[in-house]
Amino acid sequence: MYVFPEVKILLTTLNAKYIHINLAIRLLYELNKDKEGLTWKEFTIKESPDGIASYCADYDVVAFSCYIWNITRTLEVAQLIKKLNPETKILLGGPEVSYEWEEIIALPHVDYIITGEGEIPFASFIQSYPEIQEVPAIVYKHEGKIKANPSPPIFDLNNLSGLIPYINDNPDELRNKVCYIETSRGCPYKCEFCLASLDNKVRFLPKPDIYANLLYLMEHGKVIKFLDRTFNIKRDFTLDIFSFILENHKPGNLFQFEITADIIHPEIIQFIQEKVPPGLFRFEIGIQTVNQKANLEVSRKQNFDKTKNIILQLSDKIEMHLDLIVGLPFDYFEDIKFSFESVFALYPSELQLGFLKFLKGTPVREKYEEHHFIFDSNPPYQIIQSDYLSREELFRIEQLEEALEIYWNKKRAIHLLRYVNENYSIFDFLLKLGSYFDEKGDFHKHTLIDIYTLLFEFVQSEFPEDILMQQLVAIEYCLQHTIKPRSLFCPEVPIEIQDVLIKNLVLPKNGFRFLILSSDFDFKLLQKEQILHKSPTYTILQYDGSNKPDVYSVKIETPISKLN
Repeated sequence: MYVFPEVKILLTTLNAKYIHINLAIRLLYELNKDKEGLTWKEFTIKESPDGIASYCADYDVVAFSCYIWNITRTLEVAQLIKKLNPETKILLGGPEVSYEWEEIIALPHVDYIITGEGEIPFASFIQSYPEIQEVPAIVYKHEGKIKANPSPPIFDLNNLSGLIPYINDNPDELRNKVCYIETSRGCPYKCEFCLASLDNKVRFLPKPDIYANLLYLMEHGKVIKFLDRTFNIKRDFTLDIFSFILENHKPGNLFQFEITADIIHPEIIQFIQEKVPPGLFRFEIGIQTVNQKANLEVSRKQNFDKTKNIILQLSDKIEMHLDLIVGLPFDYFEDIKFSFESVFALYPSELQLGFLKFLKGTPVREKYEEHHFIFDSNPPYQIIQSDYLSREELFRIEQLEEALEIYWNKKRAIHLLRYVNENYSIFDFLLKLGSYFDEKGDFHKHTLIDIYTLLFEFVQSEFPEDILMQQLVAIEYCLQHTIKPRSLFCPEVPIEIQDVLIKNLVLPKNGFRFLILSSDFDFKLLQKEQILHKSPTYTILQYDGSNKPDVYSVKIETPISKLN
């Protein structure tokens, strides 16, 4: 039975940020767009719940796509919808409600849940509604009891042939968002903390349709992120996609892939080294831990030496995003320190330090008592303590993670942190810096001056004899501006010396401003070679008012009177 015209169904979700896009609701809409009354719309978790509910309450059925980052706000909105219009039915789907759904379906403001992949059940739902008793994989209430129908056969991905999920988006908006694409579903690995481990059958979409979607996103989007859990599982497939991208990509495109580095085929490495231009590809590599005992306990296989070697081979071509997880079984505080320092030494563009989450449906959640894990009962179900980490240790690592995000991932002090790593313990440094920042400032509300003032004070306090570190902080601060700032941490050289240096380097004065500092090392050489050469040097920063400054260096080895 087809949906009657008067039945209005809304596919929706609450994204974490405006730049994010939900692929699932777009696919479901494209597969069923001939059904009268079906439409879709996205919101964000930062929008007013009342405003979202007001929009949704005009529909007969509102179908939410649910994840750990939006389930709390989604249920809040659902409750508000019911207050505005008790006749509106609430349908939930997605990974967050596909497992352990008993408490959620019992809520008075939730009418239906679809578990697992949604293509077959959702099509059946909108064809049958309001008679939904035969819809596969649906959980519903009937005569005071909870009913759960069995799952359908696995969805054939060939049925996605001819679909372009983003065809209804405003092309002008796609350019400013992260556009997701899937070329396969499933994961061959069985990591017990990951939902992907529950589907070990890898299925691929038709290659012509992958190409068609890539062409559309390359034309209208910028950042294109592949959702495949292990993109490089098949050598020929990987090389075909890479080749297609190289032949068709547009200026400004960036492609992100999740790969398993220690199994990457030598031909893929050779292809990247010979053909891929720097900055086009971004690899997300989940290292998680280098502790093999911890890896084995969660059914994870990884050769860190191979992974490290691949990263070093490709880091000049590929922007690397590396992930670590804090809280795995048998991973003690010192093990985490060792993993962190081993991975930081690879100097990835971004190092994500995450905390173990006990996602519904995952084996690590089901076996939590074996290691006396305590975790938050509310999303995102993050670890609180275990046999291996106390609450205090986890809190200290959380402070470290905040400092890592502010100073490394946001590139506020990357030269300083490289110097620290090569001369001290980077883990201990960030641990103490995170604690200092938390005590003196606010991780979630701070200015650029706060960031560097706290860093400078910390360096002065903890490393009073290391003048190089103080000078690095001063230069790092100056690098963050497009307009000449006031030098806060190191005095500028006298104006007469500045005039001579600018004249000697034949630097144009019209339209530019200069900030010149003296230091005990050559910062320009540090930028170029990533090696700190101790040599008294003038560091000259040239500001044009629009871009980050150009940097010049002049060694302090000749009396200034002879430079003129």
